Amino acid sequence: MEAVKPSNGGKYRPVDLARRHGLSAQAVRNYEREGVLPPAERTLNGYRRFTEVHAKALSAYLALIVGHGHAASGDIMRAVNRGEIDTALRTIDQSHGLLHRDRETLDAVETAVATLVGAEPAPQTRAAVPISVVAHRLGLRPATLRKWELAGVLRPQRDPGTRHRVYAPDDVRDAELAHLLRRGGYRLDHIATVLRRVRDAGGAEALAGSLSQWRKRLTERGQAMLTGAGRLAEYLDSRPQP
Repeated sequence: MEAVKPSNGGKYRPVDLARRHGLSAQAVRNYEREGVLPPAERTLNGYRRFTEVHAKALSAYLALIVGHGHAASGDIMRAVNRGEIDTALRTIDQSHGLLHRDRETLDAVETAVATLVGAEPAPQTRAAVPISVVAHRLGLRPATLRKWELAGVLRPQRDPGTRHRVYAPDDVRDAELAHLLRRGGYRLDHIATVLRRVRDAGGAEALAGSLSQWRKRLTERGQAMLTGAGRLAEYLDSRPQP
C-alpha cells in the first residue's frame, strides 16, 4: 500500500486514496456513490474531498472482500455507514457460519474418504431421501442437483414406484462433496472425475490433493476474516460519534 499524504489540509482527492490502495480514482468514486464509503465532502466546484476516515473505510472494505466476498462486504459497509451496526454484524455472523459449515463438510468428506480407502463401508441404515431434502440441506435448488446429475457428478437412484429421484446416504455424501468442490472453484467435469474415484476408491491421491487445497483456502479465508474484522474495528473507532 503506497503511503500518500493528504493533498490539502488533511483532505484527500480520489486519486490520493486510489494510489494509497492500488485502485483507480474512478473505483474510489464508485465506492462512494454505492455507499461503501461514507459521503465525501464537496468543494465549491463539486470535487470530492476525502478524509482519513474514508481511507480507513476503504481499507476495511478491501480487507473484508478477501474473507467475505464482494457482495457481503458491500452489505457490511453500507450497513455501517447507515449506522446499522447490528445489521452489519449479522452479515458477518452469516459469513462465519458458512465458513463453519464448509469446515464441517470437509471433515465429513475426509472421514468418508478414509472409510472408502481403508475399509469396506459399513451397512447403511438410513433411509433414502428425495431431492428436495438434499437441496435444502445444501442450500441449493433442485434444478442445480439435476444439472449435476446430467454432468455425471451425481447418480441418484429412482424410486421403483414413482420413478422420482431418491438419494441414499452415499448419494448425499457425493452431493456434499460436489458442493464443497464447486464452492472451491472446481469445474463440473473435474468434480465428476473426483467422485468417480471416490466411488471406486481408486483415486485417493487426487481426492486428497483437492481436499488439502480446499482446507488451505478455508484457513486463508478465516485468517482474512480476522484481518477484515481488525480493519473494520479501526474504521468504527475513527468515525465521528453521533
